[in-house]
Amino acid sequence: MTINLKIWRQKNTADKGGFQEYKLNDVNEHMSFLEMLDVLNEHLIKEGKEPVEFDYDCREGICGSCNMVINGRAHGPKRLTAACQLHMRNYNDGDTIVIEPPRAAAFPVIKDLVVDRSAFDRIIGAGGYVSVRTGSAPEANLIPVEQETANTAFDYATCIGCGACVAACPNSSASLFTAAKLSHLNRLPQGKPERKKRTIAMVEQMEKEGFGDCSNYAECEAVCPVGISIASIAEMRKSYVKAVF
Repeated sequence: MTINLKIWRQKNTADKGGFQEYKLNDVNEHMSFLEMLDVLNEHLIKEGKEPVEFDYDCREGICGSCNMVINGRAHGPKRLTAACQLHMRNYNDGDTIVIEPPRAAAFPVIKDLVVDRSAFDRIIGAGGYVSVRTGSAPEANLIPVEQETANTAFDYATCIGCGACVAACPNSSASLFTAAKLSHLNRLPQGKPERKKRTIAMVEQMEKEGFGDCSNYAECEAVCPVGISIASIAEMRKSYVKAVF
């Protein structure tokens, strides 16, 4: 099948960047989306041109690296599917696909489709952990946890930190990411002693990074490849108000 591509090319953060068009005539419907980009890069390298830089690691929807925007939607058209899990059978012969990086001031473009998501790392570093003294941590299985609490905490823990929520939000908010990490740890008995400190630190770090505020558009939930609920944002807001006052 033939696929027409419009891909954002940008040399570095300071470069203005712009879309470039490519045409592939040898796309197989069984290829994954990233395999299709691999084929494009093979052609570009053979022609002596710069390949398209894009981020990936596991290619199994686990690591969250493939955070590209496809035809205006983070990770592409399929719900609960990361870009690396998307296959070309979802497209038709002759289709035009527009690929660009997530647009957010807190996610500066490094090159082409690759952005700097270290802002997420700094939010986690502000409080996304449980403090214990070395050698004194009790066996986790010895602490009883209600099944419903454990299940909900695990649901939030599945966040892969891809940044789709930021890309989809009109305000470029990281509320869904931060709320998922907070709701995961704050619900568990191991995380409750530091709940207030953790909530204040992570929310304030999120604001320092330049992410926008949540306006309840729910676009983040719609594009999240693992289906994190925006109920976590309400939980984060409630926890923050309690922690501050």
